[in-house]
Amino acid sequence: MSTSIQVEPLTERTYSGVGRCKCSFWFAVAHDILGVLIMMVGAFGGLAVHDLFIYGGAIVIFFSLIWWVFWYSGNIDVPPEELEDDVGLTKLRRHGLTRVVRRMSDRLSSGIRTSFRRNGRSGREGNVKPPHSGQQTSTEVSLSTIYNTTFTSSSKEGMRETLAI
Repeated sequence: MSTSIQVEPLTERTYSGVGRCKCSFWFAVAHDILGVLIMMVGAFGGLAVHDLFIYGGAIVIFFSLIWWVFWYSGNIDVPPEELEDDVGLTKLRRHGLTRVVRRMSDRLSSGIRTSFRRNGRSGREGNVKPPHSGQQTSTEVSLSTIYNTTFTSSSKEGMRETLAI
C-alpha cells in the first residue's frame, strides 16, 4: 500500500507595513513619542528642574535607537544562496580554495604553537623563560618612589627577598 504525498514549494513570506519585527518598531515609536513629550515638558513646562526633563527626554530618545537598530536588522532580507555557507553547505566552486586556505592556517598555527613549546614557554607567559636548575641567575630590582629617587639592588646569589608594603 503506497500513498502519495504532495509537497508544495516553500515560498518566502512577504511582510507589508512595518515588516517582520512589529514589536521592535512599536517600542521604538513609543520611546520616541515619550522622549519628545518629556523634552517638551522640560522646555515649555516652566518647571524649576526643566533641564532634568530635557536631558531625560534626550536619553529616552537615545534608547529608542536600540529598538530602531533591532527593527532594521530584523528586516534585512538575505537571499538563500548567500546563506549556504553559514549553515555548512559549501559551494562546490570554492571548496578547493577554502580547503587549501584552511590547511595552510592550521599548519601555521600549529607551527607557532610547537615553537613556543620547544623554547620552554607557553603563549600566555610571553617572553618569560624559566631558569634551569643548575644555573645561577642575577636579579636586579629597581624601586622608584614619588620623590623621583631610584634605589637599585643587585643580587648575584639568586636569593629571593620579600617586599612588605
